[in-house]
Amino acid sequence: MKLISIENIPGQEYEVLGLVRGTIVQSKNFGKDFMAGMKTLVGGEIKSYTDMLTEARQIATKRMVDEATALGADAVVGVRYSSSSVMQGAAEVLAFGTAVKFK
Repeated sequence: MKLISIENIPGQEYEVLGLVRGTIVQSKNFGKDFMAGMKTLVGGEIKSYTDMLTEARQIATKRMVDEATALGADAVVGVRYSSSSVMQGAAEVLAFGTAVKFK
């Protein structure tokens, strides 16, 4: 499955199958959340949150690809990611794009 962030694939004809998306809400456990809070006092990267969001993006992407595969897609164009805080220590990550089938 090709995942492309641009809106069109130059020189490629395709049929648009529709919007596909994958989402996850993920949180860290209390101990890691507490330690991340302590890190904000001294500054720097909060690695546990970086890792959490990387994993969340991977899961959301897989769910989007699974949805596109179920439609018979060859690619997803216009791939975008969005994230938002759902509650303290929990974030939603959304992957979305347009599923297409090559002609």
